[in-house]
Amino acid sequence: MGDFSYCQDCKKSTEVVFDHAAGDTVCVECGLVLEAHSIDETSEWRTFANEGHDNDPVRVGGPTNPLLADGGLSTVISKPNGSSGDFLTSSLGRWQARGSNPDRNLIQAFKSIATMADRLGLVSTIKDRANEIYKKVEDQKPLRGGRNQEAILAACLYIACRQEDKPRTVKEICSVARDTTKKEIGRAKEFIVKQLEGEMGQSVEMGAIHAGDFLRRFCSHLGMEKQTVKAAQEAVLKSEEFDVRRSPISIAAAIIYIITQLSDDKKPLKDISLATGVAEGTIRNSYKDLYPHISKIIPRWYAKEEDLRNLCNP
Repeated sequence: MGDFSYCQDCKKSTEVVFDHAAGDTVCVECGLVLEAHSIDETSEWRTFANEGHDNDPVRVGGPTNPLLADGGLSTVISKPNGSSGDFLTSSLGRWQARGSNPDRNLIQAFKSIATMADRLGLVSTIKDRANEIYKKVEDQKPLRGGRNQEAILAACLYIACRQEDKPRTVKEICSVARDTTKKEIGRAKEFIVKQLEGEMGQSVEMGAIHAGDFLRRFCSHLGMEKQTVKAAQEAVLKSEEFDVRRSPISIAAAIIYIITQLSDDKKPLKDISLATGVAEGTIRNSYKDLYPHISKIIPRWYAKEEDLRNLCNP
């Protein structure tokens, strides 16, 4: 329903409607434009406030960040063009000129973590957890000693992935980090755990990792078919029943190699090594350790005994 207003053409109070696109108020009786080019001051998107409330729950600006001293809502004022040097003599100007924003380093660190997380396709909860871990370590002021900052940030992301049950390999984390190595990230991880558990007395629970945590992602990198992926998943679960003393990542890579050798779409060992980040020699050795249990690991619906016997004996 529209509002009511007096129409000069109809000579009476008639119902009018507001054309949001044109900004015109129009009489529904005769079509006369009563008011043109009005500014619509309502929000440009739908809101879903509860009925009976007059407030328009529209947020302006970015969300606050509780990890920053001012919530991330500070405003930086630049020197006006053509102004005199008096601006820099003011207290605000001196503060800005010194670059004394206490959140500057944190903001830069959070941006770096977000960039790495985005490259890996990680969800926001993992980014937030990595930010929290970094903030706790930074609060202890232990990072002022020539430590590789990028390795620290990468290690925070690695720990966050583990804590959120979405683990990534150190090699995957290293692939999106700048100017650091797997060894440096590993050392940084140990350093962070020591800081949080030793000096702060906080337990750093990361949980155990399993071959199944990585398998689907590795299969996706290799473009494996649905049935082949299903067989690999069942084989990985079954492999946990046996004492195969290899890392979960190596077991996942070896099972992918076995499963694909039993399929029509065989994958070269080199391709599996590139997709999983596991060295070819390590995959061969893991295959050798799995081989004695292979008849109990590979699903019966996927391969027959004869197919298993035709596999290369390591």
